[in-house]
Amino acid sequence: MRNKAVKLFSAAIVCALLAGCGNISEVDDYATNAGYGTAQAADAADGTKESGAKGGETEDGGGTQSAGIPKDQIKVGVLHLGDPADGSGYTYTHDLGIQGMQQNLGLSDEQVVRKLNVSDSDGDAIESAIQECIDEGCNIIFTTSWGYMEKTAEMAKQYPNVYFSHGTGYMSNGKNFNNYFGRIYQARYLSGIVAGMNTKADKIGYVAAMDSSNSEVTGGIDAFALGIYSVNPEAQVYVKVTNSWFDPEAEEAAAKELLELGCDVITQHCDTAYPQTLAQERGVYSIGYNSDMSKDAPDACLCSVVWNWSAYYTAAVQSVIDGTWDGSNYYGGMSENLVSITTPADFCVEGTAQKVDEAKQKILSGEIGVFDGVIETNTGETVGEEGKTLDDATITGGINWYFKTVKVVE
Repeated sequence: MRNKAVKLFSAAIVCALLAGCGNISEVDDYATNAGYGTAQAADAADGTKESGAKGGETEDGGGTQSAGIPKDQIKVGVLHLGDPADGSGYTYTHDLGIQGMQQNLGLSDEQVVRKLNVSDSDGDAIESAIQECIDEGCNIIFTTSWGYMEKTAEMAKQYPNVYFSHGTGYMSNGKNFNNYFGRIYQARYLSGIVAGMNTKADKIGYVAAMDSSNSEVTGGIDAFALGIYSVNPEAQVYVKVTNSWFDPEAEEAAAKELLELGCDVITQHCDTAYPQTLAQERGVYSIGYNSDMSKDAPDACLCSVVWNWSAYYTAAVQSVIDGTWDGSNYYGGMSENLVSITTPADFCVEGTAQKVDEAKQKILSGEIGVFDGVIETNTGETVGEEGKTLDDATITGGINWYFKTVKVVE
């Protein structure tokens, strides 16, 4: 069933645009209405449960704010898993989005507070970072990694006059606390076309942060595999799981293992650029994630799956300024310019860019929904129905299976 709470801040996305993660448990009084990442969340994808948080001045007890905050009084806080100075990957890309928002709205440097290297597995560190943002006067706080979710929910309840927005999670209260993510599977599918057309060994590697219990990761793998299958049904996708959202040593080891298996294209759902740099060292191809990783591996990177987070950050902060924030969740895609892939490298095989563009137009027109029809899993079971595409709740919270061409490397 489709998540009725998901709405897009479409009007604000006309601005110029630039261009994670943990265990699940309930927090009292909070809805799990987006379904991002987990099968449990998919079961709760209908509607929002009222909480005690008021979210500032409201009318009739709802989440829509009756008064905005003048732009010169806005202060934005953001919790980062790593350090944007790393120059690529997850944190870097989120911070590009924050920078884009700041530029689009004309905010000063003093109006943005960044908390760096906040472990998403350390509850005390998360709470301390959020509290520091509040103490420094932030009236909207973005928490960018899955593991920040439960502490964000708790702090939103404690501070109903502060706006909280959590990335990649599934909890919200429909008032001063929402969640945001996007249809990254659309771009993953396109990158699969690139991989499928450029592999010679028909062995493609994928460094994955989490196993099939996490739909965010698994959905990306399956979309990638479906894109490959659309142009190269013989190719296999080999997945190595690190069981961490940020573990450089494990990510490097996983990439090496996949390359040693003979994969001649490698991609990732991990934070570091090791799959890219190791592919370049081995003389094979790679596909980047989060940010454009061609600078990390100029001779290997076929393309990158990228997030344009300023599409959301600009819209969210603008809604607080305008007084139009309504606590709804955000789930954008290619049509909102939230997700995309970079132009395929000029060393891709002939016809790659054309094939990608054809598929992109079909996704934008609705002709391709990526998870379409009856899909065969790698256990021989099937999901989906003929003539239909999987709905948002299933895509974001119920993809706990692998497509038939996927093999997990133990």
